[in-house]
Amino acid sequence: MEIQTVHIIALLITGVGVGFASGLLGVGGCFMMVPVQFWVLQSMGVDPTIAIRIAFGTNLLVVLPTAFSGAMTHHFKGAVLWKQGVILGIIAAIGAFFGGFLAAHLPGGILTKLFGIAIIAGAIRMLTAKPPKAEDKPSENIITYVFWGIVLGIVSGIIGIGGGVLMIPVMVVFLKFKMHQAVGTSTALMMFAAIGGVLAYMLNGLGVQGLPPYSTGYVNWLQWILLAGCSIPMAFVGARSAHLIPAKQLKYLFIIVMFYMGLKMCGVFAWLGLPI
Repeated sequence: MEIQTVHIIALLITGVGVGFASGLLGVGGCFMMVPVQFWVLQSMGVDPTIAIRIAFGTNLLVVLPTAFSGAMTHHFKGAVLWKQGVILGIIAAIGAFFGGFLAAHLPGGILTKLFGIAIIAGAIRMLTAKPPKAEDKPSENIITYVFWGIVLGIVSGIIGIGGGVLMIPVMVVFLKFKMHQAVGTSTALMMFAAIGGVLAYMLNGLGVQGLPPYSTGYVNWLQWILLAGCSIPMAFVGARSAHLIPAKQLKYLFIIVMFYMGLKMCGVFAWLGLPI
């Protein structure tokens, strides 16, 4: 159960893409990391059910420093609404802990399908939603933020994502954030949601047989170092790039990426025999 050179290269390249996407789109990069990690772990001989859980748990840990890197850059651009982000984030962290607990007891096949379906649903909702009007301002209703924090946190914990891929559609459609505000605030609150999920994956994976070397529960430290080492500096680059792209184009770029990875994790491309 040893990692190969090709696996290391794949993880390093993925880390670069994850960091850039995190800063650019306000997502944790789960749609890149999870499929690559899952492939690497299976290639090493790890059981698929354990592999998908490790991919989710390690992915959440990568989100922490990567999101912080991107959030600071967005903050200096004035695109982070800290009050709303902190409320959503703290509630989401609690929800993510319980979501991660549930995920540790679900079959791997169900987790991968849920992951894909959740991303596709978010993409469709964002694509069909009417854009916020110029006079619209972000919601000030605390109860609304608590509700969405619980929902997003539980879902994030179950399918092992920082939550940005689902948080941004919710912010834009239901909470009336502007696109750049949603991206910036999402990078900030992903840190909170990831903490709860990471703790759940670590604790529920302790003592499990068949874990690869350098693992603490369902978190693998070797993969984390390879991914985070590249993603952290690239998040600065992605965040700066986000403010150079008009909101409408940024939105459609985000939707395209969501559709692709959602269909991939649901196995649609494999079923069609497409090598993508």
